[in-house]
Amino acid sequence: MKRIIAIGGGELRERTTLKIDEYLATLAKAHAGDKRACALFIPTASHDFMPYYNTFHKVYTGGFDIKTDVALTVFKDVDMEKMVAKFQKADLIYVGGGDTVFMIEHWKKVGLLPLIEDAYERGVPIAGLSAGGICWFSDIYTDSLKTEDGNKYAMFKGLGWLDGVVSPHYNERRADFDEIVQKNFDIAYGIENDSAMLFEDGKFIKTLSSGGGVYELKTENGSLKKQIL
Repeated sequence: MKRIIAIGGGELRERTTLKIDEYLATLAKAHAGDKRACALFIPTASHDFMPYYNTFHKVYTGGFDIKTDVALTVFKDVDMEKMVAKFQKADLIYVGGGDTVFMIEHWKKVGLLPLIEDAYERGVPIAGLSAGGICWFSDIYTDSLKTEDGNKYAMFKGLGWLDGVVSPHYNERRADFDEIVQKNFDIAYGIENDSAMLFEDGKFIKTLSSGGGVYELKTENGSLKKQIL
């Protein structure tokens, strides 16, 4: 089974997503079976910011007894043989937040994307927060683009592994995203901080919450309707 867990936002360092992290740890241990689970952290979107990985390590090793490793690709040449080994050992892949557009383009440039896709096809759970949560969708609302009109946020084509239009941090971007959806899309998702969507084999299964909520937005006859999932 192929799984993606898209987290809308939150602070690992402050443990605001802890209930979701507990669920991810359960998935990792189930995938590992009799061996000790290993989680691979990908910090590309934060330009390989090591304190981010250190926080991830504290949460997942200190809190859940899961080994961790990190895939660093931004400031060093990628040793593809070693990188493949990291992905082969992973029972969970966690993609951190940051610059979504840079992350997607960099993955394609250095050859990391095929390794992530192979792990996904092999049934390794793929999780991510903010940039790491929305990149899998068809259309994503991001602050990583520099727009000509000076707007802070804009739509961008994601990887398309999941069908749908999505915004992270929906509690912070609600008004702007609602307007874009109402004018351009029939249906979309708004994922608040400390909440997540679980997809299995490309289909939405359920939401996860550590305090936040997930909203489905529908445009009907020019008006926007919302419901919490």
